[in-house]
Amino acid sequence: MKAIVQDTYGPADVLKLGDIDPPVPGDDDVLVRVHAAGVDAGVVHLVTGRPYLLRLFGFGLRAPKTRVRGMDVAGRVEAVGRNVTRFRPGDEVFGTCEGSFAEYARGRQDKFAPKPSRLTFEQAAAVPVSAQTALQGLRDRGAVQPGQKVLVIGAGGGVGTFAVQLAKAFGAEVTGVCGPDKTDLVRSIGADHVIDYTREDFTDLPSRYDLILDIAGNRPLSRLRRVLTPRGTLVIMGGEGGGRWIGSIDRQLRAVLLSPFVGHRLLMLMSIPREQDLRLLAELIETGRLTPVVGRTYPLDEAPDAVRYVGEGHTRGKVVITV
Repeated sequence: MKAIVQDTYGPADVLKLGDIDPPVPGDDDVLVRVHAAGVDAGVVHLVTGRPYLLRLFGFGLRAPKTRVRGMDVAGRVEAVGRNVTRFRPGDEVFGTCEGSFAEYARGRQDKFAPKPSRLTFEQAAAVPVSAQTALQGLRDRGAVQPGQKVLVIGAGGGVGTFAVQLAKAFGAEVTGVCGPDKTDLVRSIGADHVIDYTREDFTDLPSRYDLILDIAGNRPLSRLRRVLTPRGTLVIMGGEGGGRWIGSIDRQLRAVLLSPFVGHRLLMLMSIPREQDLRLLAELIETGRLTPVVGRTYPLDEAPDAVRYVGEGHTRGKVVITV
């Protein structure tokens, strides 16, 4: 099968289109004929191998353990393992697995759900990683409540466009922070207020927020705390900058260490794919309360360009690879 393979860490150019054997499903696995695969910041980190701390988490110290990149996937079930009861060949599914930048991908049945009928494969591939990250940041870490004021930093990106819509679905008043080329997009998906960070510094404005989701920022914790309510919550879900060893994780760790000594809840998020969350997202999509935003699509052989573009950090919505 055709696949994007990676044998060393480095820039996007280390990704090459090659021919490899298709994966064989285990007893609890489904084999999916990939129609589309999403690209997110996590993929970029796995390609570059930075921050170096990432390599200690089992991804390979000197070279990637998994040769094929990609986590988000949408496609049709090609074959199933003998213990699989939820799917059968021909079913349209979406979910997460390793190695989705390929014609076929294998994953556990509990990491997949039926593809929402109203979505194309490209739209469905935009959902799993980014939407689950947004959901878990809002609901599980942020404990969002109806009527609260929520600030989403990085509102125009892959995770941010889902966070804005989900916060609205939870009944919050949402302010999105983004660049000037994304303000119309963020308004169109439901944000009550939009701040162009090139024109205004939201930390100097009088508004205060019950919950801040920091998806793509690099502002000091002291500045973010200025715009929290006295018992407000900050969830750091990503970030820019940082050194090559631990990257933006440094700011997240400092937040966690500071939290017990201040009135604010300062938290970090490590999202985990869950079948129940994927099914909840599918329900919200089917009822029209959540719509994926696909900014760009690339064919499989241009996957290095897709990863390079995402690595630049200015995506509108989600970037998707079509297979």
